Amino acid sequence: MSAPTDGPSTPVAAPPHAGPSSHPGPGPGEPAREVLAARGYLSRVAEPPAGALAALVAEVGPVEAADRVRTGHVDQRVAAETSARRDVHRVAADLAAAAAAGLRLVTPEHAEWPAEAFTAFAPHGPGGLIAPLALWVRGRGRLDLLCERAVALVGSRAATRYGTQMAAELASGVAERGWTVVSGAAIGIDGAAHRGALAVGGPTVAVLACGADRAYPAAHQGLLERILDTGAVVSEYPPGCVPGRHRFLVRNRLIAGLTAGTVVVEAGLRSGAQRTAADATALGRDVLAVPGPVTSSVSAGCHRLIREGAVLVTRADEVLEAVGRIGADLAAPPGVGHDRATDGLSTVAALVHDALPARAAREAAWLALEAGVPVGAVRAALVELERRGLVQHFDGRWQRSATRRRA
Repeated sequence: MSAPTDGPSTPVAAPPHAGPSSHPGPGPGEPAREVLAARGYLSRVAEPPAGALAALVAEVGPVEAADRVRTGHVDQRVAAETSARRDVHRVAADLAAAAAAGLRLVTPEHAEWPAEAFTAFAPHGPGGLIAPLALWVRGRGRLDLLCERAVALVGSRAATRYGTQMAAELASGVAERGWTVVSGAAIGIDGAAHRGALAVGGPTVAVLACGADRAYPAAHQGLLERILDTGAVVSEYPPGCVPGRHRFLVRNRLIAGLTAGTVVVEAGLRSGAQRTAADATALGRDVLAVPGPVTSSVSAGCHRLIREGAVLVTRADEVLEAVGRIGADLAAPPGVGHDRATDGLSTVAALVHDALPARAAREAAWLALEAGVPVGAVRAALVELERRGLVQHFDGRWQRSATRRRA
């Protein structure tokens, strides 16, 4: 794994509160120092996802696994994942660099670890995807709480104006309802999703394919710094690691795993967003997609997902209905809050109201002839319409209410 070097990402200044911890030992809910050191060493020694190493850690624990890797007393599968870097002993430097940049190493032994997010990962879950050995986290948000109710919003870097608008609207809508928006901080849909959540003061989590101390892409340095106030920047790569093409695909499983469902806003037929959706499916999480113009290549992936069973969504309410609590997060029908004044009228009252000219007054007998309704039924309907404020009576004639005409 790369040492800190100049690359296509930019180191980010630490927030004002960042700095080395001053307490002499682990605090409440924190792992023992030897556990933290072992996890930190293992997070650099193997390129994620390292399935054989993860299985070894699950079997013997992180401290024993780290000792075996250092001495080379491991089987061929673990050796294949660790032999190239097992002599790289940088955990002290990594932890110091993390403290200086405001990062913390969160491990499965830590109270902040989002355990529920990784229950479907290997080796114990049916998903077949490998859980991270540890996560390097930066930001004031607590990761386990952020992930209690979270939804992923992902999509194309080459997003259209329609796509970025939809991503921002969906993100702001779910964030207003207390959900965390998780994405990858990339140009395009990802950035629009993060901004949409921040615009309403909601929390958002950015999962990076490089060290969490780096701003990637560099154009999003300001955005990543804003995320730190209420959310978190997360990576399974130690400080200083630069992004690599394969690392973007690998990190997508974390975006899918940290959330209850993944919404794909715009995506080509072959894209990272498609990979995130596939990972969500493997984990048994919901996959949702936003439709676009059938002529748009960046919506072709969304349309294929919908054909294959993804939930079609166009509003934040529909997203939360799919990923939220059964029966508790139901989406309101479109148009709720914009009911017509004539909604709920009886059949006869509706016929009489339709028969009334827009600006002229008519007698009941004329309305009966026009509506094809007996005059007695017309008079009863006019009483109903008057009670609703839809008609007015003047000198034996009826006309539509002036207020309703203006409306």
